[in-house]
Amino acid sequence: MTHPPVLHPVGPIVVGTDGSAPARQAVTFALREAQLRGTRLRAVCAYEYAPTQHSGFEWTADSGPGSGPIPQQSDLVTQAVADSVEELQQQLGGPPVDVEILCERGRPAQVILESSKDACLLVVGSRGSGAWGRLALGSTSTEVVHHARLPVVVVPAEHDTASS
Repeated sequence: MTHPPVLHPVGPIVVGTDGSAPARQAVTFALREAQLRGTRLRAVCAYEYAPTQHSGFEWTADSGPGSGPIPQQSDLVTQAVADSVEELQQQLGGPPVDVEILCERGRPAQVILESSKDACLLVVGSRGSGAWGRLALGSTSTEVVHHARLPVVVVPAEHDTASS
């Protein structure tokens, strides 16, 4: 069933991030777009398992798929995302962007979609690598594209053309 798009022209731009290189490219794109639109950014980091298994951030693993991060780990996750976004904002330059950080345990696509209900734009990265990978999206990006009710930008991963 197809749902009509829900547009919030003054809402935030939401970007999914996990600290990986493709996610950092998505955050940079989202920051630039927030500057151009004069709106705020919501950086969302979601994970199902121990963050060290699926992210570019260096966090202490939790004790397994059935457990959540201890409060200190949750604080570390939030701080790592904040530091990464701040670093990218400094590299980008230009006017400052008001940034909200949201880190939650859950299926990444579901958490990203839930956190974008009031957004004007949703930005995700693509994990594709090599010739075939450039034609396909990662599972989170694919789910977000298929279920979002707002405009979505999938930022392609940069590739070293010499090795592809």
